[in-house]
Amino acid sequence: MAETATQNTKEEKKTDAPADASKSGAPSGDRPRSRGPRNDSRGGGSRGGGNDRRRSGDRGGNRRSRKPRERTRPEYDQKIISIRRVTRVMAGGRRFSFSVAIVAGNGKGKVGVGLGKAGDTALAIEKALRDAKRNMLDVAMTDEGSIPHETGSKFASSQIIMMPSPGAGLRAGSSVRTVLELAGVKNVSAKILSRSKNRYNNAQATIDALKKLKK
Repeated sequence: MAETATQNTKEEKKTDAPADASKSGAPSGDRPRSRGPRNDSRGGGSRGGGNDRRRSGDRGGNRRSRKPRERTRPEYDQKIISIRRVTRVMAGGRRFSFSVAIVAGNGKGKVGVGLGKAGDTALAIEKALRDAKRNMLDVAMTDEGSIPHETGSKFASSQIIMMPSPGAGLRAGSSVRTVLELAGVKNVSAKILSRSKNRYNNAQATIDALKKLKK
């Protein structure tokens, strides 16, 4: 009798479990709904994003309102007339360097030609510009910007001749024109009499011819 009573109580407990579930209000056949993360507009994330945008906008506005820096114009205008790569054969192999010829002038009667050699192009240009400033020449010119008389010169294998030509403008070619332009010379006709195509020699011949000018 005691065994039958215990079995009856176990069966009653099993039958009570689904009844309690039905009382809780959750349907037996329906699956529980999954709730995702809340998109709360009041959260700090959206506020932080808005502040970041405002800050970035303020920064952009400040940058735009800044005045551009004025670039200082260099004392002399410069122009490269030739760049050559020089190869030297050594016991350990070949070594490369660069040779740069440059013309510098202010367009107001001062002009110079320089030559620089280095293992790097930028360093060779810097050396050539320093050499051109060291060899600066004051050109004797008339009030119209021409030369006072005919002149000519020879440097290495280059030979040139220059003569004044009032009202005709500047008539010259190769590096001769570059030297005259940077010197500010106008109304001059120049001619290269030799067959040399070496721009550095032509520029040096022009400088030697300008040195012979007398007012």
